[in-house]
Amino acid sequence: MMIVWKVVGLLYSVSLTSVVAFVGNNNNCRPCHTPFVTTTKTTSLQETGSSSNVVDKEEEVSVNPRLEGLAILLDEGTRKSHSMAENSAFVSGFFKGLASRESYGDLVTSLYFVYTAMEGAMDASLDDGVKTMDDDALRRVASLEQDLIFLYGANEWKSKVQISPATQVYVNRIEEIAQTKPYLLLAHLYTRYLGDLFGGQMMGNMASRSLDLQGNDGVAFYNFQDISSVNNYITGWYQRLNDLDLTSDQKQEIVDEANFVFSLNIGILQELEGSPLKALWTLAINTLKQNLNLV
Repeated sequence: MMIVWKVVGLLYSVSLTSVVAFVGNNNNCRPCHTPFVTTTKTTSLQETGSSSNVVDKEEEVSVNPRLEGLAILLDEGTRKSHSMAENSAFVSGFFKGLASRESYGDLVTSLYFVYTAMEGAMDASLDDGVKTMDDDALRRVASLEQDLIFLYGANEWKSKVQISPATQVYVNRIEEIAQTKPYLLLAHLYTRYLGDLFGGQMMGNMASRSLDLQGNDGVAFYNFQDISSVNNYITGWYQRLNDLDLTSDQKQEIVDEANFVFSLNIGILQELEGSPLKALWTLAINTLKQNLNLV
């Protein structure tokens, strides 16, 4: 029994790290990115006897786009603003979503409405920054539909999904800024998509173990099949982000919006019905069985 509870504690710790990365507010939880490497040419003098030769040599200078521009403003601005209580609320809410297939279905449904609104806003946007950061490889609506078909059935899922109050608030915000300040959609792309990439595989695995799902069933949302290297992809994403033509005020607004998105996500998770302890217990038992080759 003590072993099981140690597993529970370990899983909670790992889950906290994963979910914090999911909302993009803890630099230590994120993988190190492969830096861009630029080459500069320098000139040096080499003494050879009485003569001096001019020698050109190549020097590599590593520039990590995450450490400058809007990228560092977002990473630092979101990491410092969230308390441990907020992080714990997010983790607890996520595990409520894993307590049963019903609660997990509610979570997937909320994500479906959020991403439908977000990707619809991106499709309609004329903002250059939004168009630059949009990428089919990141889009999640199709994968969420696949998960909903698994959970509710191909012919029934559209009639069964209903938007929750907290999700409606989230969708309303997306629709509002899409009309008034479309560049703020960048905060939603940053918080959701990068969080999905950072923590997706681990969170998908936890969902599969907690709910006894097989293969890609019910967790297509967490799998980015068109991205072969998460680190390399995110490095390129940050570089494009930093290259956007934004004022200092707009950048700060984007950071503020990213923090607001965090609270919107907590709102969705807090309204889920389910016991986080039950989900943790099931996850611990199934993980222990797997480690002992009992499954």
